[in-house]
Amino acid sequence: MMTATENAGTHLPRSSSSDVPGAQPASSAVVEAIALRKVFRSGASEIVVLNGLSLRVSAGERVAIVGPSGAGKSTLLHILAALDTPTSGTVYCQGRDLGALSDAELAAFRNQQVGFVWQRHHLLADFTAEENVAMPLLLRGMARAEALSAARSWLREVGLQERLRHRAAQLSGGEQQRVAIARALVAHPALLLADEPTGDLDAQNADAIARLLEHLHHTHRLTTILATHNPVLARRSDRVLRLERGVLVPGTAAGGELG
Repeated sequence: MMTATENAGTHLPRSSSSDVPGAQPASSAVVEAIALRKVFRSGASEIVVLNGLSLRVSAGERVAIVGPSGAGKSTLLHILAALDTPTSGTVYCQGRDLGALSDAELAAFRNQQVGFVWQRHHLLADFTAEENVAMPLLLRGMARAEALSAARSWLREVGLQERLRHRAAQLSGGEQQRVAIARALVAHPALLLADEPTGDLDAQNADAIARLLEHLHHTHRLTTILATHNPVLARRSDRVLRLERGVLVPGTAAGGELG
């Protein structure tokens, strides 16, 4: 009988590394997680959030992770982004074992290789839209003029060419999320992660953001993993995987709520 891990990637050639902890990832994978466990301890109790989860995402793929609140979707994305560490298991990104990187190397990885869009935009309220988008480039030492020029280009691409110098606090919720998307992509990351990117938006803005993410994915040939309860957003993906009992199984975005 096929395992959940095998089942979750049935339309892709199966990675032999999924069976061998510590093995190198398949060369086609932008990101590969192998046998991830994440256990939280509360007093004498243990809460197992991820329980041997494996995932492989190839270049150009768009994968939606669905499941109920509390299933571990955000935890998984945080581990893939090197914002958290697994209790056990391995994550590779472009062939690099994230667990083997130093703190400085992890900081550089997060700045250069991963773009993250959160449910709440986390913009700096007193900075302008272009300053917020330029921040990842400024942090890596790029000249201010060059960083702001790149930021303006991305803001035009997300439809905010008229709002470049508006402070974040002056923007609507939908506009703020567009700024956050531009900020996530300004450094041309290898991997875009989005955690409930439409969760705080009304239906009209949620649909607009879903369409924008799809457009940017195809235009820039992104590799995208997103966690969502939004069936419209999930349906726009190449694969839908459901997080259940700490592992990924094939999911569906056909109508109704996803978790």
